[in-house]
Amino acid sequence: MAIADRTSRTVWEGALASGKGRLDSGSGALTGLDVTWAARTEQPGGKTSPEELAAAAHSSCFSMALALKLGEHQIEPQRLEVAAKVTLDEVDGLPTIVSSELEIKAAVEGIDAADFQKVVDEAAALCPVSRLFAGAKISVNAQLLAKESA
Repeated sequence: MAIADRTSRTVWEGALASGKGRLDSGSGALTGLDVTWAARTEQPGGKTSPEELAAAAHSSCFSMALALKLGEHQIEPQRLEVAAKVTLDEVDGLPTIVSSELEIKAAVEGIDAADFQKVVDEAAALCPVSRLFAGAKISVNAQLLAKESA
């Protein structure tokens, strides 16, 4: 039995270059998101793309995996900021998602930079979206922020 099933539906109308789509998620959290080829390959213009949605999935998944792994080390993060940049490029003449770059800025007390990096590596091995992207190049640049002085 699956841990979770989530759904999304896009209705597309017209040819690729001139057409448009509208995306809705089963949860209702993503409703009426417009998608176009131009938004995917040129300027977004307020519309989304599969790559942007993949980046959202990766950054949110990784933040949860990192919070879990820190917790397993009895460390509670004050703040984790995870940004993802998913890149679409041409490979063998086909558009292909080739990479996802994660930038992490973390406010976490009770851990040094070396041990934090070990926990980040554990989270990288755990994150289901990272494993989904296993054929893509995934890079993680994690920065442990200095404690703010009171």
